[in-house]
Amino acid sequence: MTRMAPKLPVYMDNHATTQVDPRVLDAMLPYFTEKFGNAASRNHEFGWKAEEAVENARGQIARLINASPREIIFTSGATESDNLALKGVAEFHRAKGNHIITQATEHKAILDVCKRLQESGCEVTYLPVASDGRIHLDGLRRAITPKTILISIMYANNEIGVVQPIAEIGKIAKQAGVLFHTDAVQAIGKISVDVERDGIDLLSISAHKLYGPKGVGALYVRRKNPRAQLAPMIDGGGHERGLRSGTLNVPGIVGLGKACEICAKEMADESSRLAALRDKLKDAILSRLEDTTINGSLDHRLPNNLNLSFAGVEGDALLMGINDVAVSSGSACTSATLEPSHVLSALGVPEELAHSSIRFGLGRFNTPEDVDYVAARVVETVKRLRELSPLYEAAKSRAPQT
Repeated sequence: MTRMAPKLPVYMDNHATTQVDPRVLDAMLPYFTEKFGNAASRNHEFGWKAEEAVENARGQIARLINASPREIIFTSGATESDNLALKGVAEFHRAKGNHIITQATEHKAILDVCKRLQESGCEVTYLPVASDGRIHLDGLRRAITPKTILISIMYANNEIGVVQPIAEIGKIAKQAGVLFHTDAVQAIGKISVDVERDGIDLLSISAHKLYGPKGVGALYVRRKNPRAQLAPMIDGGGHERGLRSGTLNVPGIVGLGKACEICAKEMADESSRLAALRDKLKDAILSRLEDTTINGSLDHRLPNNLNLSFAGVEGDALLMGINDVAVSSGSACTSATLEPSHVLSALGVPEELAHSSIRFGLGRFNTPEDVDYVAARVVETVKRLRELSPLYEAAKSRAPQT
């Protein structure tokens, strides 16, 4: 059987964004043209059709996470959802307390909000993580004080794919009478997320991470047991039950809803397929390259994530060497200074290895041929770069012989 060559360039950066599924695009297109009404226009059919589409999408999203449609608030994406959750809780519950608990490996959409809240008088505890990337539950329990109003722990990490013990965190929050928010952007559509089972009070979603369009997301806001109460961050019109004013992005919302509907139907099979492809990629690289390490837990991990460090190789040089493969480096350029990933640093990964890390994010449209091609290109390029590296050669020559 002849195997087809992959279509170049190969895309394996699905944690950054995903291709819009053609079925999602088909669902969206009518709402740009003949069904173009404003969902807030309630005195004619154009508005009624738009509102009906929005409410249908609300239900599609709610069913994916076992929520009520009335608990879904539409936003421009997960960054806005995170801001609304954290700032909204901090402002509404100011009289009760000013303490927020999060973790060191959160996305910047949480960490930067926490920094801003600290500037306005909030206290924030940043929980450390173990070497596998998961928090210590006892550390969380010890961090809770009478002034704690919110725990915000992401469901699955965007760099290393590590899944936190969310249900256990939800139980701890409930016992303490503290609201629990999770940025579930990477987890939604990849693994089972259930706000009731997991004890989640607030949850952030972004469409473009699950084969929907960019510029639209949602925030789940629990209505009872307990009711999660927020102060709005955007005023002007009272849309979305007063929590998020602004004309709704109807085509985007339709796309988010359709993307969630597809995930609900296909997630189990798709996740199994992606886990097999991920393991194929892992084995193909590790079996041919020594001094290569996996970052983060393999037992508690998204099925489509692989984060590897290649000793003796700069991540950026590797990216340039495999320029027909779209992946991400574990390093981030901040203020013109190359700094190691804050996530890998929190795991205790040495700086030189953190700089050599690559994130592979497999997705719905990747094939076995893609995996074979990417593995071969990575192995070839790492070997070549190591041959050119005097430091790597010196380190190998000093290593004890076994």
